[in-house]
Amino acid sequence: MFCYQCEQTAMGTGCTVAGVCGKDARTATLQDLLVYATKGLAMYGRRARELGVRDHEADVFTLEALFSTVTNVNFDAERLEKLLLRAAELKEGLRGAYEKAARKAGGTPEKLEGPAAWEPAGDLEGLVAQGAEIGIESRKAALGEDITGLQELLTYGLKGMAAYADHAQVLGQEDEEAYAFFHEALEYLTRDGQTADELVALCLKCGEMNLRVMGLLDKAHTTAYGHPTPTRVRIEPVKGKAILVSGHDLKDLEELLKQTEGKGINVYTHGEMLPAHGYPKLKAHKHLVGNYGGAWQEQRKEFEAFPGAILMTTNCIQAPRESYKARIFTSGLVAWPGVTQIKDRDFTPVIKAALAAEGFREDGPGRAIMVGFAHQAVMGVADKVVEAVKRGEIKRFFLIGGCDGAKPGRSYYTELAQAVPKDSVILTLACGKYRFNKLDFGEVAGLPRLMDIGQCNDAYSAIQIAAALAKEQCSKAFGTEVNSLPLSLVLSWYEQKAVVILLTLLHLGIRNMRLGPTLPAFVTPATLGVLVEKFGLTPVTTPEEDLRAMLAA
Repeated sequence: MFCYQCEQTAMGTGCTVAGVCGKDARTATLQDLLVYATKGLAMYGRRARELGVRDHEADVFTLEALFSTVTNVNFDAERLEKLLLRAAELKEGLRGAYEKAARKAGGTPEKLEGPAAWEPAGDLEGLVAQGAEIGIESRKAALGEDITGLQELLTYGLKGMAAYADHAQVLGQEDEEAYAFFHEALEYLTRDGQTADELVALCLKCGEMNLRVMGLLDKAHTTAYGHPTPTRVRIEPVKGKAILVSGHDLKDLEELLKQTEGKGINVYTHGEMLPAHGYPKLKAHKHLVGNYGGAWQEQRKEFEAFPGAILMTTNCIQAPRESYKARIFTSGLVAWPGVTQIKDRDFTPVIKAALAAEGFREDGPGRAIMVGFAHQAVMGVADKVVEAVKRGEIKRFFLIGGCDGAKPGRSYYTELAQAVPKDSVILTLACGKYRFNKLDFGEVAGLPRLMDIGQCNDAYSAIQIAAALAKEQCSKAFGTEVNSLPLSLVLSWYEQKAVVILLTLLHLGIRNMRLGPTLPAFVTPATLGVLVEKFGLTPVTTPEEDLRAMLAA
């Protein structure tokens, strides 16, 4: 195996024996093959679409296949095998549809090679052998580090965007242009003669399309659950039976809340589910009582201590300890061998496990934190913010957030947040906020100094806030361009959703961002040089040095 798609990759160069994330070599190889098979599907999908033929099932499968290969999602080889067989089946359907449409249009169908010609081996081990032949290292040997790295940058961007598009699709929001772009980009990755300039342009186009997809997801969330409002969230236990929900999927949380209504079970959020408390239609369920624990990488000790059932939605799962393996459940695309998978959002097994568990014996202290500062909430006080800037009460905004991880060096974000001047506002989002979101930052100009925008899925809100503050009505305070705002972006990254958010920010032309704790292994020195020259992208150094530079800008 060879995998360098996450920030924690071994030695900062690539996992070759087993993934730092916990996946074994066989699973990693099957994931490589699934991406390859999805490229084959896209080769026919793009051509069929050009002839007016589309297959919605294949479109949705493309999202699910890519999302399944995001870090910490699917560790189950047997489920990956089923996805591979389904990819082959859907590809054949698209091939037939394309060839029929081509003949009907008076043309001759192309005979496609490469991923389009792939046929699945007869068993799981045969699929693993196929995957071993098409891995990253074979392309590095043929194409070199720079082109392969740019291919992977685009691929990881597509994986991240697939996650956002899948969340939106689950809630009934879809975009034909997004589906078409997935097939366009994946098909391009199968061509000969790719150039660095073409790949960079396509990466930026991926960022542009992701902005559209994140807007779609924002619409999906707010249409289903209302716009988030600033909300105090209890972070200590409440006496009674308990279920803990982690991951990102608000639909799963909603259905669980409905099914546990009146059953005497308290529901808690964990990790990226924390922002759910800000949505009016979710917090209307009174047994959604609070948040337990912190970011995903702390889950093994936190889940072990939690005296109830655990539901893991979407990504962020780690290898479960035996102490809680019988009371953790997965839903949607996330999977771990030996862990019970929930079907069709029937959470009866989770409820039974919660009722059988001990639950919390007593209430904890009444500590709480604030969430719910999404774009509508922040822009609702835009006038107050602008006036505070004009008066000099607020000097600067810092966006400090992103994907968290377990690798050493992430204390940088805590130290930076603590060092930010008292006349500044800190915006944060994603699980990186757990590095400092329980600290007391007080207020400035009557506003909280720390504003939690939401999940990584809510990065659209951060962009909307920056864009809105830069509009004409705020021009006297800030200027008319986002880059003229007194705003510094310091991002942490871990997996592929963070990669595509970065591509979106680059597409928007946002400059002088700081990224850490380390740079992606797939970004070669030559590519980094382009990003530094064109966008001023900078690796983080020390909190003191970076803060000094940002304040001087």
